Amino acid sequence: MRIFKGPVLFLDRSDINTDEIIPAKYLTEIDKESLKPHLLEDLKLEGFTNSGDAFGRARVIVTRKNFGCGSSREHAPWALEVNGIHTVIAESFARIFRQNMFNGGMLAVELDRKTIDSLFALDRKGTVHCSADISRKTLRFRTAGGKRVSVPFSLSEFDETLVGAGGWVEFADKKY
Repeated sequence: MRIFKGPVLFLDRSDINTDEIIPAKYLTEIDKESLKPHLLEDLKLEGFTNSGDAFGRARVIVTRKNFGCGSSREHAPWALEVNGIHTVIAESFARIFRQNMFNGGMLAVELDRKTIDSLFALDRKGTVHCSADISRKTLRFRTAGGKRVSVPFSLSEFDETLVGAGGWVEFADKKY
């Protein structure tokens, strides 16, 4: 099973759509690797840049509601995956985007607004790391200053199975 842990990238905005995750002009690409440099290049968010060390090290995104809205396309989760981002934590997701994350063996975790707000408060303390314990359904956050926070989450049995298998194709290969 994939390890779900690493530095967190905080994107403090709702309704980040698939065109902002990976612009439509790159949808003709058939190789995931060619999507890599274009992740979030059209995202408009004060103080955000899709370059630099913090962006390159990120493995987890914490954001607001309706992440992945817009066009239904697999390229958006692929662009995250090829950049090493395997977990997105949000108040809510666009339905198809969320399922495409699980189909790719990645985690899409929904948490209530109060909890998301408390995670954004951690961002003020410098680098934040997150690890997900799938079997215990717990997210553990640790700040550079040593603060630790554990957050429970829910995951359907089928989505957990997809994540454990590495995605839909791997699940189907084992099952059928």
